[in-house]
Amino acid sequence: MGSPHLTLASASPRRRELLGRLGLTPDAVSPADIDETPLPGELPRAYALRMGREKALVVDAPGHVLAGDTVVAVGRRILPKTETEAEARACLELMSGRRHQVLSSVVLRAPDGGLRTRLSETVVHFKRLSHEEIAAYLASDEWRGKAGGYAIQGAAEGLIEWIRGSHSGVMGLPLYETRALLNSAGFTLA
Repeated sequence: MGSPHLTLASASPRRRELLGRLGLTPDAVSPADIDETPLPGELPRAYALRMGREKALVVDAPGHVLAGDTVVAVGRRILPKTETEAEARACLELMSGRRHQVLSSVVLRAPDGGLRTRLSETVVHFKRLSHEEIAAYLASDEWRGKAGGYAIQGAAEGLIEWIRGSHSGVMGLPLYETRALLNSAGFTLA
């Protein structure tokens, strides 16, 4: 017997690639379109979980829906998914020489509407970044649309002193947590 029907609620090629590492290809891809504005006073952990749940609930698809969200935070401050170079520069300057949290939620919606949720919490420490290093990274354009203004799977990896937690979670889909959710729902994984 094969795996149940799965829709991935994300347009991210990185999430599809990570899901493939578990030996699974989604039957459909249906990006969730929701308002991702944090609520006043909302803490990063609660925000990441809420975003994952809302994305899983909004997608109209048969079978199971897999959704998630990745949030970068310094303390209680949620950093944006950067759209401008100025935003990305501000994020990199803020994280330079210090650690930050990457929270990645993963939510599996069952055909009956029930939700199973997991959260990956990772601490990442950037080296102290020079103006030249920031400028070079900004020139790469890797920061566009990325939480906190960087992509760990690209040139930014060379700017990170250490990481404690899930590398795949920082990339956007924590594989340990995702495997546990999919196994519990009867998916056949590699």
